Amino acid sequence: MSGSLIYVASGFLVGGLVGLTGVGGGSIMTPLLMLLFGQSPAVAVGTDLMFSATTKIAATVSFGYARRIDWKILRRLAIGSIPGAISVLVWFWLSRHSPGVVDRVIPRCLGIALGVTAIGLLLQTRLLRFATKSANPPVEQSEGYKPLITVVVGVLLGVAVTLTSVGAGALGTVALFWLYPQRLTGDKLVATDIAHALPITLIAGVGHATLGHVNVPVLASLLIGSIPGVLLASRAAIRLPTAVTRVLIAIVLLVVSQRMLAA
Repeated sequence: MSGSLIYVASGFLVGGLVGLTGVGGGSIMTPLLMLLFGQSPAVAVGTDLMFSATTKIAATVSFGYARRIDWKILRRLAIGSIPGAISVLVWFWLSRHSPGVVDRVIPRCLGIALGVTAIGLLLQTRLLRFATKSANPPVEQSEGYKPLITVVVGVLLGVAVTLTSVGAGALGTVALFWLYPQRLTGDKLVATDIAHALPITLIAGVGHATLGHVNVPVLASLLIGSIPGVLLASRAAIRLPTAVTRVLIAIVLLVVSQRMLAA
């Protein structure tokens, strides 16, 4: 199998996993590009960010048309996440003459992000239950401190996505659910999370591209495979139970996390 076909097959596999499990492609694609295909950490992150941004466009348009996105919460997240993403890109630019520094930092941050995501997947149900029990409706109505905390969550997500391409969606979703339990129903929670991820991944991806961190031929091959993978998987009649897929993906992420931290 030629190199291009291998990337197409990898895109199909990751797209299929995303369609079946809902786990963000960055958690799988970036380690795949690094560990199996030998891409440098910076190029793996940059390529995956452009890959993720492209695949999120259609979903965001669809959610926006269906009026499922909470734009007020999205703006609060963006106030923190966009500066967070830009700050990491500025650091990349300042370190452009010392690529070894970036390539040492990214695997370790990626390992931590994957580990946190894996734990979040394993504990997601319990965390959501805790969030539901601890929610306080009067505070929900007055909001109070919530705009500031939402901005802080945005900063953390912006830094994490730009540095590792992993959005820590499992924990970010719980944080939003805890902050806005009455306001965000399940479909609005997912829609707002994906819509917020689009501008971050796009800004971070373009920033990485200007620094030469995107492998365009690999990106094209991945997209060719991922789009049919997502479509086929999302329409699959037979699916594993959510709890089973969540545990399996979490185990994989924990193994990869250990590999990244040991690198």
